[in-house]
Amino acid sequence: MLKFSHMIFYVKEVADTVSFYQKAFGLNIKFFHESGMYAELDTGSTSLSFASEQMAESNLPNGYQRHTLDNPPFANEIVFISNDVVRDFKQAVGSGAVALVEPEEKPWGQLVGYVRDPNGILIEIASEMKSNESE
Repeated sequence: MLKFSHMIFYVKEVADTVSFYQKAFGLNIKFFHESGMYAELDTGSTSLSFASEQMAESNLPNGYQRHTLDNPPFANEIVFISNDVVRDFKQAVGSGAVALVEPEEKPWGQLVGYVRDPNGILIEIASEMKSNESE
């Protein structure tokens, strides 16, 4: 059986990216390689990881698409569940995120907002999903 271990995003500056996620979301560093080319943030059983574009170039010799704020976001996102979406949305923007969609209630009852990190990575900040089960 496979286990989902971590998600890696290739970024220009690993240290700057980790610093942003610490300020914006209060995440702690789980591992930071002395080369500065790779880091993992503690997000529970699955780590959020960042590696340098230099590492991407060595791992992917046929190329890859870089994250950038100049283009629309990729069709994937990091999702953070929040007890106070509006507060955490403002904290992210105040820490350098770019606001895309202010928090709004979805038809299924979840409050959701979207930002992009300084690299252009799409981030959803959302409340817990409401249960459909009647009690």
